[in-house]
Order: sequence, then structure tokens, then C-alpha cells
Amino acid sequence: MERQIGIRFENEELAATIHYPSNPNEGDRQRRVPLVVICHGFVGNRIGVDRLFVKTARELAEGGYFVLRFDFAGCGESTGDYGKQGLESMINQTRTVLDYAVNCTDIDPTKVTLIGHSLGGAVALLTAVRDKRVQNLVLWSAVGYPFNDIVKITERSVYDESVKSGQADYLGYKFTPSYFESLAQFQPFQEAVKFNGDVLVIHGTSDDIIPVDYAFLFQKVFWMRPEGRCDKEIIFQGDHTFSSGKERQRLIDRTLEWLDEQENIQRDWQHWMI
Repeated sequence: MERQIGIRFENEELAATIHYPSNPNEGDRQRRVPLVVICHGFVGNRIGVDRLFVKTARELAEGGYFVLRFDFAGCGESTGDYGKQGLESMINQTRTVLDYAVNCTDIDPTKVTLIGHSLGGAVALLTAVRDKRVQNLVLWSAVGYPFNDIVKITERSVYDESVKSGQADYLGYKFTPSYFESLAQFQPFQEAVKFNGDVLVIHGTSDDIIPVDYAFLFQKVFWMRPEGRCDKEIIFQGDHTFSSGKERQRLIDRTLEWLDEQENIQRDWQHWMI
């Protein structure tokens, strides 16, 4: 079952879709279910290219997860102007979505995962560092250097025009200098060591937007932490949005497998404690 909702954030309303897990309490009427929140990328939306996030959410829900995907302010069906909202705002929006999600019926607040794609990967990581409710992190083709990576996408001329004129058009969005300045204030690679949970990093070898090398850098940084594991999956011929069928299915399958592995590890640990 799916439901469309609106989540209030400051003066905006964030459009979101909830996917309820299939048979969440089968065999155990008292069991609470794990939560997954999906963060889309730059000028994206909660549907995703070729319905990536829709397909992912439905398969995770079939696997027993409560999934919430949402549009950042100014994207998709949410109100607001995306080019005015900086990276810090996107982090706060994600935390507001978490506020809503963890209070939903039957959610296990000790089993919270953020999935982030591209710039949404950076947002998910930066949110996880600041919000201790997040135990697991899944990064798909994640941005590592927000300012450089996004300016590379928009081209330098858009940034220069923004600085010169106070705003610049890119794909119909009006980007302000403050938006770009906010990107420069955050360094995901440096902040990654502050997250103590478990991480899955996935990247495609044919990604021509965000280099696949970032996956190896992220794993190296996460390995430097005193606690928390990090697994990596490199998908051969996968592009930035995993748009072909075989690579996309591998992305979704590996994500679900990893989440189930985390569930099993936690369950075994609880049994050992008992």
C-alpha cells in the first residue's frame, strides 16, 4: 500500500510518498519495522530518472521495509524555490522528514536507514553525521565535493552568471549565489569519519557525472573510523542513474541484500545478548 502525504518544513510543504511494508508483522504481531528514507539528487525528485526511486521503494516495501521518499523544497511537487534552498536547508529538510517518519505507527526507531543518490548521497551523509537516529547509510553515486561537482554539472557559466546577476537559470531553476556558497561550506569526505553507523557505497563504472573513484575514497575514509563497517559495490557498466535494466536491478538487489544483512546482524546480536 502507498500513500501520498505532505510534510511541513518552515513555510513549505514537502511532497512525499509512503510505502507500507508487505506483511510487516507476519509471524510476530509485536514486531516493529525498519525505516528507509530516500533522498534524491540535484534538480531531481522522488520519482527518479526512469522511476528509479519508485521501483526501489516498492521492492524494499515488499521486503518488509517502511519506505518514505520525498521531494526537496522546490523540486517535484514540493512548494518552494530549489535554487534558493542551500545544502544546509536540505539537511534540515531531511531531518524534518525523519521527525515525521520515526513517529509513524510500527516504526522501529533503532533501525533507520538513509539512502541518498548523487547530491542526495552527500545530503544523506551530512544528515547522518548530525542526526544520531540514523544507524545505516546507503550511498548511490554520491557527490564528494558538492561545490565542484555541481558546478561541473551546471557548467561554470551558470555559477558566474549567478554571482554577476544575483541568479542564473539552469533547467528552469533559478540558482542564487547563496546556493552555491552553501555547497562550498560542506566537505562530505572530511565529515564521513564522524558517522559511526554501517555504510554501503555503490557506484557504476560508466558514471560520467560523478567519478567512480569517489566510491573507493569514501570506503577508505569510512574504514578509518573506530567503529562501523563499510561495504562497497562497483557495478560494471552502471551509469550515474543506473538506467539500464541489468545494472539497475543489481543496484536494488544489492541494496536490499545489504539491508537484510544488517537486520540479521542486529537480530543475532540481540539473541546473543539474551
